[in-house]
Formats: sequence, structure tokens, C-alpha cells
Amino acid sequence: MTQLSRPEQTLAAPVEFTGVGLHSGAPVNLRLLPAAAGSGIVFRRTDLEDFEIPATGRNVARVSYATSLMRQGVLISTTEHILSSLIGMGIDNVIVEIDNLELPILDGSALAYVEAFQRVGLRAQRRRREVLRVLHPVEVRDGEKFIGVYPGQGYRVSYSIAFPAPIGQQKTCIDLAAETYGAEIAPARTFGYKADESSLRDMGLIRGASAENTIVLTADGPENGPLRFPDEYVRHKILDLIGDLALAGRRIEGHVVAARAGHAMHTALVARLLKDRSAWELAHVPADSQEDELTSTELEVSAVHAALAGA
Repeated sequence: MTQLSRPEQTLAAPVEFTGVGLHSGAPVNLRLLPAAAGSGIVFRRTDLEDFEIPATGRNVARVSYATSLMRQGVLISTTEHILSSLIGMGIDNVIVEIDNLELPILDGSALAYVEAFQRVGLRAQRRRREVLRVLHPVEVRDGEKFIGVYPGQGYRVSYSIAFPAPIGQQKTCIDLAAETYGAEIAPARTFGYKADESSLRDMGLIRGASAENTIVLTADGPENGPLRFPDEYVRHKILDLIGDLALAGRRIEGHVVAARAGHAMHTALVARLLKDRSAWELAHVPADSQEDELTSTELEVSAVHAALAGA
């Protein structure tokens, strides 16, 4: 039985983390608590009288180097990694308590979250998982940047990137229904170019970045290798994308294709998808649902990859 056909799930017990924010550099304590079926993912600022912000598209604030949420002037920053880990591991309902404005960066990946979830276990709930089933394509384009979502069984993500040396072009695909997120995507770390460090710090960003939580790149390669995967960079982009698409409010049933996209385009796709009510339906996936052998979505993936290669 795939994740998409299971009942809703929450954590079997609370888990806690401490760390610093990637951009703010501020210390933060984080605690994840089990939550009732149907409640979704809700952030709670314990330093602001337990003010709550649901992880939904209507609360997206600014998106550039990280994805932030805001409600009534209260901010939660850099939400993508924790959201990615929850969706990737099939956790539907949880309260995310933090005592500062930014989530901790930890080691720059979602691995610590996954390991904590595996340690305490998950609890099935008396409610069937409802998914957002894509009915027709929805796309966002900006020059060479592209992201789209297409009908298809399961939850597949295909991503292509093109960066200066030493990254170059990379592409990969994951099927979240195959339950490989923990091993194949969660360990992939955030990355940045050493040449950009001064300008980003002047902008008030990456104050918490270090060699312990970021792959530091020069033209010759990573200063703090080795890499966890040969294509760790594109895997991390998928990690971010899964987290950003969690703001649709439910797991997606369909195939997401992205090329040279980023947080702004990820969240723009969420907004466009939710706005087009004819593009999706809420549905339960039958327990005997099978993956398609080949879909038109996969043909679209090939077309996007070909276009990227020729760019």
C-alpha cells in the first residue's frame, strides 16, 4: 500500500530540536507535536502567545532565498525543509512550535527531521488521507524558468537545474509514493557559492550559514565535501520544492516538472493551482491504485529536459 492510500498520520510522540536560523543566525527551539486528524500542519509561535499560522498558500509571505509564512503581521521564516520532511514522510497533521521567527537550519538538509520521525514512529488516524488530484495541466513560465503540474497517479517530481561551475546541469526524478524520500532526498543539503557570501550578508541574509550546514562552492568544487550524492544539488532543489508545494494544504496526486525554478516559482504554482478550481479535485486514493507504465507527463518531462540541454 502506497503512502497516498493510507489513513492520515501524525507523530506518535513529540520531537525537539535546537539550532540557529540560516538567514537570521538567531537561536531557536523547535518542537513538533502530534495533532488531531484533519488539522493539517500548523506553525505556532510560542514566543508570541502561541500565535498560530496554518501552512497554507494563503499565508505565503515573501519568497526569495527562503519561503516564509505570515498572518496578521506574525512571521514564520524558512519553512521549506520542515514542510518537505513532513510531506515526504507521510505526516499529515502536526503542530510545529518555535520560539523565534525562523526555523533552525540544522545540517542544511531534512535528514535530522526524518531520523527523529523514524525514532518516535508515526500513528495512523481514523481519517482517510485526502489528496489534491490534478485534473489538467497548470504551468508557470518565466523566461528559461519553468514549473508545471500534470495529471498522473502517485506523486512524482522531476527537476532540472543549470548553475555555474562546479554544478552545471543536473536532473533527477522521485516518486514519493515509493517511500524513498528518507534515503534519496532528505539528506541533500543546501548550497551556496563562496563568491556570493559577502553580498548576501550585506543584504542581511545567511547570518547563520556555516560549513556545518551549507555546501560551500568555489569554481573548483565544494570546500567542505564530500557530497552525499553526485547530484546532491538537484536533490536539494526537489527537497525545497516538496516543502513549498506542501502549502497546497494536501499531498498532490500528479506529476510536477520543474526546470531552473526556485521558491518564488514553486509558490506561484501553488497559487495558480489553487486559484484554478477546475484543475483539481479532492479525492481519496483507492488502496489498489497502480502506477501508470507511461504517461503524457513523462513525455512532457523529456521535452523539458531536452529544452534545458539545448539552452
